[in-house]
Amino acid sequence: MDFTGGSFSFGIENTAELESNLTLSDKLKTFKNSSFDPNAYVNSKCRSMNEKEIKHLCAYLVELKKASAEEMRQSVLANYSAFIRTSKEISDLEGELLSMRNLLSTQAALVHGLAESGQLGSLITGNEDSDMEGLLDEKSDTTKTENWLIGFIETLEVLLAEKKVDEAMAALDEGETMAEEISERRTLSPTTFLALQTAITEQRQKLADQIAETICQPSTRGAELRSSVEALKKLGDGPRAHTLLLNSHQGNLKRAMQSLQSTLNGGAFTATLSKLVFSTIARASTDSLTVFGEEEPAYTSELVTWAVKQTRDFALLLKKNILASSAAAGGLRVASECVHRCLSHCYGLETRGLALSPVLLRLFSPFVEQALNTNLKRIEHSCAALAAADDWSLAYTPTNKLSSSQSASSLSNSSVVQPKLSISAHKFNSMVQELFEDMEPLERLELDILAYEGLLEVFNSYINLLVNAIPGSMETENLEGSGSKIVKIAETEAQQVALLANGYLLADEMLPRAVAKLLQSTRGDDPQRRDRQPRVPEPREVKRRLQREVDRLRDSFCRQIALELIFTEEGFARVNSSMYLSLDGNIEEPEWFPSPIYQELFLKLTGIASIASDFFVGRERFATILLMRLAEAVILFISDDQAFWEEIEQAPLGPLGMQQFYLDMQFVILFANQGRYLSRHLHQVITNIIGRAMDAFATSGLDPQRVLPEEEWFVDVANIALKMLSGKATFSNAERDVASPTASVSAASVQSHGSN
Repeated sequence: MDFTGGSFSFGIENTAELESNLTLSDKLKTFKNSSFDPNAYVNSKCRSMNEKEIKHLCAYLVELKKASAEEMRQSVLANYSAFIRTSKEISDLEGELLSMRNLLSTQAALVHGLAESGQLGSLITGNEDSDMEGLLDEKSDTTKTENWLIGFIETLEVLLAEKKVDEAMAALDEGETMAEEISERRTLSPTTFLALQTAITEQRQKLADQIAETICQPSTRGAELRSSVEALKKLGDGPRAHTLLLNSHQGNLKRAMQSLQSTLNGGAFTATLSKLVFSTIARASTDSLTVFGEEEPAYTSELVTWAVKQTRDFALLLKKNILASSAAAGGLRVASECVHRCLSHCYGLETRGLALSPVLLRLFSPFVEQALNTNLKRIEHSCAALAAADDWSLAYTPTNKLSSSQSASSLSNSSVVQPKLSISAHKFNSMVQELFEDMEPLERLELDILAYEGLLEVFNSYINLLVNAIPGSMETENLEGSGSKIVKIAETEAQQVALLANGYLLADEMLPRAVAKLLQSTRGDDPQRRDRQPRVPEPREVKRRLQREVDRLRDSFCRQIALELIFTEEGFARVNSSMYLSLDGNIEEPEWFPSPIYQELFLKLTGIASIASDFFVGRERFATILLMRLAEAVILFISDDQAFWEEIEQAPLGPLGMQQFYLDMQFVILFANQGRYLSRHLHQVITNIIGRAMDAFATSGLDPQRVLPEEEWFVDVANIALKMLSGKATFSNAERDVASPTASVSAASVQSHGSN
């Protein structure tokens, strides 16, 4: 803002230049002048401004006001405790200054009187009777004013003795008025006038002490309490009146709390006590506003400090009686309900400007966190104990068992398919679902993300149990020699697939449901909370994180199955170069059939697919991905076996070996395609393997395209092998059906090899 020659400009450059040339002291000189008139200052600067410039000035001043208010608010929030402490000290200092001013005024009057009259004895004693004797002895003839003074003091003493507060206050007001008139008219000698002032001051103090004693009585409540506090404030002792008002409410609260502790316990105690504490704070706030009215801001700091103390004492009492024991025992629901009740009452005070919830949250958070962690550990230990005896057979949860009249077809046609889990998985799910119910205050306590991370941690622990249950897994082997195994080994393929079903169904459906409960409870019915960005990820993101753990279990399963197929019990590889190199050394042509390792792979995948179709009803995609990963594990081992390829490339591969290798790969492609688990990755790996084998064969100087039969021959042989392995055709029928094409093609291949 720049005032130049009575005109107004909002130019940034002019403002910056002006501010750079003037120090802060120079800018404020005009406003520091005691005769500064803001209206005249604005009129002088704005006299020549047009309407647009005035509007700009107003807008700019409004922005400055908002910025100043925001800066003030941030400063108060950032230094709240210091602000409260300083405000309290200022309030106490104001009261002390007021008392000091009264004392100094009294002392000044006494000194003045002593200087004039020299009657020290009667003034030092401070005794009203002595004062009156001195006054009577001072003049033999009592004037009318002196007679009034005697009557006034006697009347005031009677009113105080009878505890008639209103009449006494009226008499004091009359005395103050009369003293002013006497001072103006000088109808009393200075000594007598000083005695009058001293008497009024002393009687005022006596009345104030009497009212203070009344306020401190337990029976003083409601309207009587407010009127007494207001009377004490009118006597000029506002700080003391406000402190006594708060002390009175505190005393009533303390007595009520002692009565509750002897009659209630548990949830009723928490609810009743919470309502009592915060309703008492609300009444104290209302009484303070009612009595002090416009003066309330001067006492706000004391009210806030007092309310914070009551809230802290209340929280510590709950900690001692409920939260500490509940948290140690893992009573999350008890702790959660306790916090919820307290916060619901506490938030009602925010409309009065008392934001006490941070005090509760700071004190309650550690106990709710402890209860949450205790429950998470309990889930982990309980499931580990059940996993040690789990037979890994899947069944419906007891509450979801099908009746005998329900058939499998009705189950498959139902809109909602109930999942089957083993005993330990059912226990894991039920404990997690119970844990995530009725946890409304977690977001306010900033523990919702802790609950979410704790869920992922215990699920990871359960997946470790399932991995250890796979026979021969690396984790299980590490437990050998430890004296005992923490899980029961899944011996059969059905049990091993059941491990995958446990992990997948928990991660895909049940645990995201628990997180959805947490999201719903933390958002609540408050539109502002619903629109707020949630701290806990959405169920879709939860599924992704849980699925990573399931993928780890699936990969362990596939790796173990692949190792069983590729290696014998003695540790020798079933896939080796001799199974292809030895074919070209034989005189007779081999019987064309896929190699045993690929036959076993087909049978293994077929068996697992049959089991998965029963376990993953309505979730066939997971079963398909499982078969994909299992087939890929075996084929990738062959692709990465450097010893195998070095021997194939050095020998090199012969015509019959090339045909057998090609037939094996086509067989894998065929049954994987028919089973709908031929992934692009698997197909690409097989294509690369075939290409590498052809390159190895080409090093012998032969063209693999001239040696290999037509593509249809491999497809026919692979189909016949699938029928035979599936039990859909006998060996004699299959041999009669394909003997001629196989023999002719094989003979042509051998003849071509001989001609070369």
